[in-house]
Amino acid sequence: MKTSVEHQFPFSWKESSKPHKFCPGCGHPITLKMLGEVIDELGIAENTVFLVDIGCSLLAWDFFNIDTTQTHHGRTLPVATGFKMMQPNAIVIAYVGDGGGYAIGLQHLIHTALRNIPITTILINNANYGMTGGQLAPTTLLHEKTVTTPDGRNLLQHGETLHGPELIKNIAAKDSYIARGTVNQPLILKSYIKNALLNQIENKGFSFVESLSFCPTNWRTDASESIAFLNQMEKEFVCKEF
Repeated sequence: MKTSVEHQFPFSWKESSKPHKFCPGCGHPITLKMLGEVIDELGIAENTVFLVDIGCSLLAWDFFNIDTTQTHHGRTLPVATGFKMMQPNAIVIAYVGDGGGYAIGLQHLIHTALRNIPITTILINNANYGMTGGQLAPTTLLHEKTVTTPDGRNLLQHGETLHGPELIKNIAAKDSYIARGTVNQPLILKSYIKNALLNQIENKGFSFVESLSFCPTNWRTDASESIAFLNQMEKEFVCKEF
């Protein structure tokens, strides 16, 4: 008979790694909790390969009790593709940040989508480079202040904010699944993650979910300010299935 402690953790979760290693108030654990619940509901833990990038996402390396590999920065999707080619029946999940997915790893994201590789990519968008101190990221909003844009993101100097799902939907195959959710609405985000994994299970093609996430450490915000800024992000980044 399971103990009450065991009941607190889904099958896929690694109990010894809790509490997690993310900063207080970080949105990563919310996204990962939704992912863990979906993995258990679908009963795919023993057939899942979970790959994490460098950056804050690497702190998920021991989050789950499933096969996990850490990759070089920005190279998570090529490694995920390799796993899927060698084990086509495995459920392969790439977990990356906005740096690993939209900066150093953008070319891999584009070509994985173009080839319609049936893997699932979850990308965390917190509008900055969290692990290295809060620098300008492709997802940083116009006029948003970071440690490398103390006067705010300037259109002429730094360019437009990148909108990942909107970019990918224009090059992805029709049977791809693309969505953007937010940790402000975790159950809707969970439904997008579930749909993305079902798309892979049914071998339809590439699936991609962007998750808008809190980063109070680098935003330098308290709880209410963090929610307010994420609300501002949701006006810039439309949350929906694409």
